[in-house]
Amino acid sequence: MQTPGAISAIVRWVDRFEERGVYVPGEDNRAISPWRDYGWTIAAWLVAVGMLLVFFAMAS
Repeated sequence: MQTPGAISAIVRWVDRFEERGVYVPGEDNRAISPWRDYGWTIAAWLVAVGMLLVFFAMAS
């Protein structure tokens, strides 16, 4: 089963964040990398902002 184009693009984008690295418990001795540690959160926030912009563009 294929995913719709928009969902597929989002999943590829999030996978790109995950390829940069994944948080491993016990590796607390290094600096926090926002792209590695919060990739899903950043991607979800950007998608939500984009949807909000599209909503207001269509409403006006």
